[in-house]
Amino acid sequence: MGMYKIEFHDFFTAAFSVDCIIFGYEAGQIKALLIKRAMEPYENFWAIPGDLVYPDEDLPVAAERILKELTGLDHIQMHQSQSFGHPKRHPQGRVITIAHFALVRIEDFQVKASSWADDISWVPLNEVPTLAFDHNHILESTYEMLKQKLQTEPVCFDLLPERFTLNEFQQLYEFAFEQEMDKANFRKKIKYIPLIALNEKQKNVKHRPAKLFTFDRDTYQQRLLANEYSFKM
Repeated sequence: MGMYKIEFHDFFTAAFSVDCIIFGYEAGQIKALLIKRAMEPYENFWAIPGDLVYPDEDLPVAAERILKELTGLDHIQMHQSQSFGHPKRHPQGRVITIAHFALVRIEDFQVKASSWADDISWVPLNEVPTLAFDHNHILESTYEMLKQKLQTEPVCFDLLPERFTLNEFQQLYEFAFEQEMDKANFRKKIKYIPLIALNEKQKNVKHRPAKLFTFDRDTYQQRLLANEYSFKM
C-alpha cells in the first residue's frame, strides 16, 4: 500500500491512451510509421501515433480514430497487444497506454500528417531515433511480438507485396532477425509453404528479372483446418 494512505477516489485519477504501431515492409527493410509531435510535451520529437481515449470511447474505436486523425490511415485491421502503465511514463500525470499494432504493405497506402502531427515518415527499425515518452520501449516490445509471429504465423505475407520474389521473401527474414541466410537452406525451409508461381517476372530492374510468387491463402487455410500443416520458420 506504500507509505501513504490511499483514498477510494485515488483509483480514478488515471487517463488512458492508445498507441498505434504500424509496421510496413519496403526495399528489404521493415519500417515503422512515426509522426513528429507539434505540441508539448516532447514537441519536435518523433513518436508512435497515439493520443488520449475519450471518456465514453471504446478502445478499438479510439485506435481507429487516432490513427486516422494523425496519419490519414483508415480501415486498418489493428490488433491489441500490450499495455504500458509506469506511473512516470507521462510528465503530465499517470497515463496508461494500450498498444495496438498492424502490418501493412507500404505501397498500398498514402499517409499524411494531420491534426497535431507536424510530419510523418516510414522509418527503418534499425534507424529509429530517440522517441517521445517510452515509445522506444513500446516499439521494441511490439517488434519482439512481431518476430515471434513471423516464426509461427504467415504474417510475412501481410508485409510483402502481393506478388513477390523469393529473394524479397528471404530479405524480410534476414532484416527481421539481423542475420544472413543461406539461399539453399531458406528455399528448403519454405518448401512446404503454399506459394503460387506466377507466369510473370519482375519489371524495370537492372538485374536479371526474377520470377514472381504469391501466397495461396486458401490452400493454407484448408491445410490448417485439416491439421496437415503448421507454419514454422
